[in-house]
Amino acid sequence: MIFQRFLLFLLVVTGLAVPTLARANHVLIPMDQAQKEHLKAYGIAYWLLTKQVEVDWLLNYRGGSFACEVATGVENELAVRNVSYQVISEAQYTSILSEIADPNANMDVMKLEKVPKIAVYTPKGKQPWDDAVTLVLGYAEIPYDQIYDDDVLDGKLPKYDWLHLHHEDFTGQYGKFFASYRNRPWYQQQQRDTEAAAKRHGFAKVSQMKAAVVTKMQEFIAGGGFQFAMCSATDTYDIALAGLGVDMVESMYDGDPADPAAQSKLNFNRTLAFKDFQLVRDPYQYEFSSIDMDMRERGVYEDNDYFQLFTFSAKYDPVPTMLTQDHEKTIKGFMGQTTAFRKSLIKSDVVIMGDNKASGEVRYMHGTLGKGTWTFYGGHDPEDYQHMVEEEPTDLALHPNSPGYRLILNNVLFPAAKKKKQKT
Repeated sequence: MIFQRFLLFLLVVTGLAVPTLARANHVLIPMDQAQKEHLKAYGIAYWLLTKQVEVDWLLNYRGGSFACEVATGVENELAVRNVSYQVISEAQYTSILSEIADPNANMDVMKLEKVPKIAVYTPKGKQPWDDAVTLVLGYAEIPYDQIYDDDVLDGKLPKYDWLHLHHEDFTGQYGKFFASYRNRPWYQQQQRDTEAAAKRHGFAKVSQMKAAVVTKMQEFIAGGGFQFAMCSATDTYDIALAGLGVDMVESMYDGDPADPAAQSKLNFNRTLAFKDFQLVRDPYQYEFSSIDMDMRERGVYEDNDYFQLFTFSAKYDPVPTMLTQDHEKTIKGFMGQTTAFRKSLIKSDVVIMGDNKASGEVRYMHGTLGKGTWTFYGGHDPEDYQHMVEEEPTDLALHPNSPGYRLILNNVLFPAAKKKKQKT
């Protein structure tokens, strides 16, 4: 008896007993159909990082599951947020890692280590539409800062790792809402606020200020930032870059006519994603260019609008693999001012991650610039097929397992990943 007590004392003192016990259990957060709260699970992963708990992102294992060692408060937090989980033994987790490591298995482990600092580029005033990214960040309980033109032009972007571009028109045409909404108080206030900002920064026109903003954002990406955009913030971003120094805006937006030769002066070498597009010159038409597929061309409607996620090699192409983690590979389509990108106008170096081949359209894509990356996602709200201006926001408590919203959150966690050396 005395010997047994001495042996136990020796194990504790030498550090062999307690750490071995502490390492015995892992928490597995499944992300397949067994998960009750897919969206909140991403918030848990972010929360763990804030508590200095390393997270394993198990790419292509049960829908892109998360795992971590058991730590104080983890199970309680999972229960509070109603996120499904399992506590498994060290042997069980070792078996999972062995399965993933098999060279024939299209799976891998991505270590999440850094807490991403997130910014959302959005005006301070209330907008007459919601934004899918801010909705899902709030639902998942992932914090972010709200910034806009003043902050970008004042050089604050380098403070952040991840930047989302809220529903925006970077051409300076206020979303081309003039025909339908020019008498709305929110439209008139937006115009006053934006013109005042342009004046503060020494620009004669809003379009000139927005051009300076996208140039700053290009510098942010090239310096190692992660930029994500949806809806009109995708194509108008590239249109603004292609048209730097060119007046593409008619008089109701900036007080003088557009340059009649604007189309011929576009420089597609400056853009992230698109080439050879044609501007929509009509200021009353609710469209910016030929980038966005026309409804009549698409030939799809709410009941048959879907796109397919691509499958990438987890061990050799970890970046697009992370960005396409989902429990569904067929994603329900949804509209926006910019809904679907015309495939023929996409540059050859862009990584296409989701498309509808039959319609010749791309819905989800990714690329690099310098040390950073960008992602474009077509449409406005993954759980509201045709979200209209001035409609109520989507209640994500009704869509906790949304495959379309998961794609957004993949991008949010992407900057947390430990960089791996490419195997190709």
